Order: sequence, then C-alpha cells, then structure tokens
Amino acid sequence: MRPFVFVNIAMSADGKISTRERRQVRISGKEDFSRVDRIKAESDAIMVGIGTVLADNPSLTVKSPDLRAERRAAGRDEHPIRVVVDSRGRIPLDSDILHKGTGRRIVAVSKQAPPEKLEALEEYATVIVAGEETVDLTALLEELHRRGVGRLMVEGGGTLIGALFARGLVDELQTFVGNIVIGGEDAPTPADGPGLLREEDFPRLRLTEAVRLDEGLLIRWGVEKR
Repeated sequence: MRPFVFVNIAMSADGKISTRERRQVRISGKEDFSRVDRIKAESDAIMVGIGTVLADNPSLTVKSPDLRAERRAAGRDEHPIRVVVDSRGRIPLDSDILHKGTGRRIVAVSKQAPPEKLEALEEYATVIVAGEETVDLTALLEELHRRGVGRLMVEGGGTLIGALFARGLVDELQTFVGNIVIGGEDAPTPADGPGLLREEDFPRLRLTEAVRLDEGLLIRWGVEKR
C-alpha cells in the first residue's frame, strides 16, 4: 500500500519551472498561492527532492492562519509532514524545512549517506534509509503509508517528479501554466532526469479540469493506471 500521490507544479508557458541557474521564479499569482496553500493543508505530507531544498530553501509550511486552525481543530499538526528525498544526505542542517513551523520532518536517504550526517540529522528529523545508491521511492512511499500518510503532495523538483512518473507512482498532476516564457535548453522542466524512451512506457493522462486562474491556466490530470 502507498499514499495517493499528486504532483503540484507551476511552469512557464514554454514548460520551464525555473531558470537554467535553478533560480526560483514567480510564475503564479495570489489566486494560485491560495489554492496551493489549501491543497497543502489538505495533505498529510509534502515531499520535495534535495535539489529543491538546496535551490529554494523552502519551509513547506501552511501560510494561512485559518487553514492552520482547521488542521488543529481536526486534531492534526498545523503543518503536514515535510519529506525530503536526499539520497546522499546533503541537506544543510540549518535548512528552513528542518526548523520553520511545528510538526514532523522526514529525510529519506540511501545507504550512501554518511552515518555521521544521519546522526546529526536525527536531532531535527526522522531519517529513513531506503535503497542502495539512490532512495527507493516505492519502498519510501510504502513506509510513509505505514506512518499514516494517506495523501502525499509532491512539490518538486523535476528529477524527483520524473522518477515518480517513471515508476508509476503518481495518481494526479496539477499544473499551473503561467503567462511568461523562460526559455533555455538547460532550464529544468516538470519531469527531468533521464526520461522514458519507449512510447508504450509514457504515462497517459486524463484531463479532469482546466480553469483560468490569475493570468494563467490551471490544468488537472488524472494518471491512467498501467
């Protein structure tokens, strides 16, 4: 068993999620920020890759006091569990995700992560070792489900999202397409990594919603089961 996994991403009109330097870009506006805060508050956990942590230093906290109050009233922590996929244990110990906001943190590593770093990390987060060279995402999701995660939001980056799609581990894709063009052949896309080579392996999507939001378009897709 694994959680329901949905990916939420904002990309430019030309399909980029940041610049070639991995510099964070404001793609959406107030309406989409509110939407993202709501779906974050409705999730049991939020997961990002180490590249996102190193580039953006996110906290992944729920920003709205009202939404945090709703979570408290339901007997939940103010913020969902923050999960970082970090095969080699590179996360800085002063990262915002480890310190800002109450609630649980999980750092998933492989057996290649230095033991001394894991010992230091355990002061701030639960460390899960899954995989030899890289994090075994299937095993990680199964472990998150055992820990009570029923709904998992994935916020990036492209390498993690690409790996989840390649392994058939995504149930829904929510994409905000903004009204800017970033360009650059080396600029990251929503699904990076090596990619899939055979057409029969490509994940197939089912359009469930398309609505105008801010000055862009919100598109929701269901992922067809293979």
